[in-house]
Amino acid sequence: MGGIRVKLVNYTKKPLETVTWAALISYWEGWESEAFEQMSEKDIELHLPRVLGYGHESILEHAVLTFAIEGCSRTCSHQLVRHRLASYTQQSQRYIKLNPSDVEETFVIPESVKEKPELYEKWKEFMKSAIRLYEESYKSGVHQEDARFILPQAVRTKIVVTMNLRELKHFFGLRLCERAQWEIREVAWKMLEEIAKNDELRPIIKWAKLGPRCIQLGYCPEGELMPPGCWKRTREKWKALVGSKPET
Repeated sequence: MGGIRVKLVNYTKKPLETVTWAALISYWEGWESEAFEQMSEKDIELHLPRVLGYGHESILEHAVLTFAIEGCSRTCSHQLVRHRLASYTQQSQRYIKLNPSDVEETFVIPESVKEKPELYEKWKEFMKSAIRLYEESYKSGVHQEDARFILPQAVRTKIVVTMNLRELKHFFGLRLCERAQWEIREVAWKMLEEIAKNDELRPIIKWAKLGPRCIQLGYCPEGELMPPGCWKRTREKWKALVGSKPET
């Protein structure tokens, strides 16, 4: 396994056409259901950035995206599911036995721990002990639904996440920020990268400002809590992702 993997596995058919068509019902007298099939790229470019520029974001809820996330810790997934306007299905520890081959493959260990060799070794020993006791428990007849109680939150997991574009904007606003916990921040950037790799979806990143709150608001709401240079670093990373040159 090794590391966190994120893949965009599915999304609403014709997502930007769907969102634009939904937006037009608000102010186009000639709107009709059949108009959906007539939506063109020109229509999208003409109407969608303008409507989103007005702050009319409810239309984004008509397009949903589904991601597969593998290799993050249960600590990370516990943070993820706090975003309640989404759907989640997670690998079960009740029905699937953990089959550990290596501590690094089975658990997420923070870099801050790895930088301290003596502490790092203690972490690995603790995790090996947890694995041994877990295996001993279910081999002695304890069901894995009870044996799992001994596992640290660092254990890697797999989860399927479905969010609409409006909730994704909210999620990115909080979790792409440098103040977000490092693991869920990595997951969030990988999710945004998946969107950016998709030609059909990429324009919505810029039009809807799918990014951290400094991108969405035009200023950093965290103020003095942020480390020096964070806003510049984040903007450059985001603009590189959407394909535009960072401002000087």
